[in-house]
Amino acid sequence: MSGESNSVVSRLVDRVFLRMPKFYGLVNEQCDLAVEAMSEFVEFMSSGNWDNAARVRALEKQGDELKARNIDVLSKAFSTPMDRGDLYRAIVTVDHVINYAKTTVREMEVLEVQPDNYTLEMAQLLQQGTLALQRGFRKLSTDPASAEEDADAARKAERSTEKIYRRALADLLDPGHYIKTSDKHDAAVAFAYIVDIFKRREVYRHLSNAADRLAHAGEVLHDIVVKIC
Repeated sequence: MSGESNSVVSRLVDRVFLRMPKFYGLVNEQCDLAVEAMSEFVEFMSSGNWDNAARVRALEKQGDELKARNIDVLSKAFSTPMDRGDLYRAIVTVDHVINYAKTTVREMEVLEVQPDNYTLEMAQLLQQGTLALQRGFRKLSTDPASAEEDADAARKAERSTEKIYRRALADLLDPGHYIKTSDKHDAAVAFAYIVDIFKRREVYRHLSNAADRLAHAGEVLHDIVVKIC
């Protein structure tokens, strides 16, 4: 058979039997973007540089575009290497982690709240959990059983974040902290301090919710491992 005939046959086969997209690669690409966003997120919490916050927001926009593309590919696929619903949940939950990083910096911008040691600690734990997701999803195509430890690491990062969150709230709501740090105990100063408490509490809670999303993504990874091993 001539080369031209082979080419015609190949095109016909491709039309009849659609090639399965590389779903592992699509999810890995999404994890890579999440890791990049969390790196900028931690840098913002460390330096207070709003340029880093702007990059988090830009990466979140890229994440939305990537999620939309991946869901479109999934919806058109004839077959998938794992449960279609699990693939969808993997795509969405990894994107949620990026979304919460973006909405956190946006909330801090609107409320005019600067990063502190607690926001940095929680951001670093979120970064660790996101790196665990990246490692775990990469292993699915070659060594899925070993990805379970990464799913556990992502969920552990959520539990550690919750501990920091509770410690941050206890410190924030301690009236003794105000007494120690303020040399003017008039009504205006007290009111400003209370307003700051409410603002920071909102930011801390947002980071806690981000950790919940991280744990959810870890559970999705765990479910996939259980099903394909």
